[in-house]
Amino acid sequence: MAKGYGRPGMGGMGGGINMNMIKQAQKMQQDIAKKQAELEEKEYTAQAGGGVVEAKVNGQRTLLSVTINPEAVDPEDVEMLQDLIVAAVNEALRTAESEMAAAMQKITGGLSLPF
Repeated sequence: MAKGYGRPGMGGMGGGINMNMIKQAQKMQQDIAKKQAELEEKEYTAQAGGGVVEAKVNGQRTLLSVTINPEAVDPEDVEMLQDLIVAAVNEALRTAESEMAAAMQKITGGLSLPF
């Protein structure tokens, strides 16, 4: 067997972890935490029914408000209003998710990390 073969950090595969890589990973972790905090505070708005229903959510996926234009209120068609509310809320949540995913991808350079 060759001298030094099989010892940790010597020859072959597996050497040590590069300190620069550790620093980069720590910076990435800090950047991710900072961006997540920013995105959690951000508000996302979406509309449905041509703007008669508007929903606002935050990055924590919390519904903050729903605004309904009085013209959307038809006592004969409550189901349509309910559908518009659901559509607006879901679109606002999709917008928040999409923006958060794009921001994380920008920070991680496309690495697939479990967030």
